[in-house]
Formats: sequence, structure tokens, C-alpha cells
Amino acid sequence: MVTEIAMLNIIPGMEPDFLASFEKAESIISSMNGYLQHELLKSVAEAGKYVLIVRWQTLEDHTEGFRKSAAYQEWKRLLHHFYDPFPVVEHYHRTGKAA
Repeated sequence: MVTEIAMLNIIPGMEPDFLASFEKAESIISSMNGYLQHELLKSVAEAGKYVLIVRWQTLEDHTEGFRKSAAYQEWKRLLHHFYDPFPVVEHYHRTGKAA
């Protein structure tokens, strides 16, 4: 399993529109091959800051399957104009024994 983490900074005043668009975009990502689950967390300390966590079966399910799909173009159309700056996306996997 691979965990994708993206810090999302939403342009001030656009949070309600972002959340409405994200609600639509959830069905896109959740329908992708290799998708396991996701969650969107809102910062309690900073307005307009969110963390998107997506779990994939493999890294390629995200980087190849999702990002190179037609569905990703719709994801981009719905969400990418809300970010400033554009988010850095990182991938992680569990190592060793869980505590």
C-alpha cells in the first residue's frame, strides 16, 4: 500500500466552492483502479489549509493509472484552480512494525 499526501492551500474566499467541487471529485478518484480510501482534513490552525490523504494499492495506480487517465482531466478541471501555491504531492509506505 502507498499513501499519497498533498498539502492543499486554498485561495482565500474559495473554500466553500472548493469543498463543493471536492465533493464531486471524490467519485472520480474513488472509482480508479487501485484506489483504497481517502480523507480530506482541514487545519484547525490555518484558514484554507487542508491535507488530502489517499491510499493506493501501488504507486503506479496513482502516478500511471490515475494521473494518465481521462478521469484525471476532470479532477484537474474541478480542483486545480483553487490551489495557491500548487500542492506538492508525496508518497509514503509503511516500514517496519507499526507501533
